[in-house]
Amino acid sequence: MKIKNICCIGAGYVGGPTMAIIAQKCPHINVTVVDINEKRIAAWNDEDVNNIPIYEPGLSDIVKEARGRNLFFSTNVDEAIDNAEMIFISVNTPTKTYGIGKGMAADLKYIELCARQIARVSKTDKIVVEKSTLPVRTAEALKNILENTGNGVNFQILSNPEFLAEGTAVEDLLAPDRVLIGGDIDTVKGKDAVEALVNVYANWVSREHILTTNVWSSELSKLTANAFLAQRVSSINAMSELCEKTGADVNEVAKAVGMDSRIGAKFLQSSVGFGGSCFQKDILNLVYIAKSFGLNEVADYWEQVIILNDHQKRRFAANIVKSLFNTVSGKKIAILGWAFKKDTNDTRESAAIYVSDYLLNEQAEIVVYDPKVTAEQIYADLDYLGTRSDSENRSLVSVVSTAEEACKNSHAVAVLTEWDEFKELDWNEIYKNMLKPAFLFDGRRLLDKAELQSIGFDFFVIGN
Repeated sequence: MKIKNICCIGAGYVGGPTMAIIAQKCPHINVTVVDINEKRIAAWNDEDVNNIPIYEPGLSDIVKEARGRNLFFSTNVDEAIDNAEMIFISVNTPTKTYGIGKGMAADLKYIELCARQIARVSKTDKIVVEKSTLPVRTAEALKNILENTGNGVNFQILSNPEFLAEGTAVEDLLAPDRVLIGGDIDTVKGKDAVEALVNVYANWVSREHILTTNVWSSELSKLTANAFLAQRVSSINAMSELCEKTGADVNEVAKAVGMDSRIGAKFLQSSVGFGGSCFQKDILNLVYIAKSFGLNEVADYWEQVIILNDHQKRRFAANIVKSLFNTVSGKKIAILGWAFKKDTNDTRESAAIYVSDYLLNEQAEIVVYDPKVTAEQIYADLDYLGTRSDSENRSLVSVVSTAEEACKNSHAVAVLTEWDEFKELDWNEIYKNMLKPAFLFDGRRLLDKAELQSIGFDFFVIGN
């Protein structure tokens, strides 16, 4: 099948950047990104590309180049489905908050709604590509829905998981370690569908970096990759606590361990904990799958990665309380950084949310600064936890436009996102404008301990 029109359902962190790159690299293919969220689509279509809803270095330039040429953003989902030969499903698959599997299993209601809409609209054969992170054998459920509710149309289901790191998504898409495509490789039609998607990526990715497998292996590979990466973060964070008790430096330990060629240095940076849309969700999904097959020891093993990550956030917050003479009630705490990592405006599972929630439970007054995250998003993140009322969150938390304003007259500062600009702050001036003793808690090992202590800060850093 020759692909001339691609539709992507879902204009979020995966769908938007991925389709922008495909459109840029495949000018002969029309790419339409659709979403029922009118506000989000309007933002993607904003005349000023700096206002697009996803912040990723380099993304706005790519959107500017392709938008209106062969990249389109629309709320007309049915039309885009009807016109496309290939449809990517890139909708949210959050962890269930209700019923069987609550807190672990992926909620597939949006995936099912997409499948039923595709089946209802389609009048010609389609290739349907899973782009969202999904549990193993979701493709089977998709195929069942499509084949039993469609109009006699033939569907091929492919799995094409994303391996993007937010903050470097454009770079990851332009030069991926691998592109993984799973399909029904035992049939002629299945092979043809796989080859159609291979040919799309081959416009800029060398074929030796395009890996084809069966659908189940592709789906499980995504969960496994994220589980392995998150495991490394929790492993070094476990050692950070031991370092603090023994006088070791976790950076020195990580460097020594990382120089072992069997281990490698990546993902050995200790911090207040990992966040983002994938790691926790995918591991919990893996835990649920293992438990559903009665593999309790396997489930317990992976669940411990999450338990350790939660512990790292709690103990960081508890250390702030303990250091401030066992009470933060009525004290102003400045939070620098709300995004889960630098160079993104994504806040899902951000450590800042949970550290702030803990401090708010201790009746602290929180002031937040992040260069890319809006006040609306910060309040929405706290409201979602349901720990206190929306009005309480707004009375206890304020959001300001500069780091200096956040730190002024504060009792303590907590650095929770590794934005480069925090290294360039005038910490001498910040110290002068804080209440004394002035406490500084570095949750990202971003700052120079000796320098900050020489200024006068009571300085605390993870793993030292």
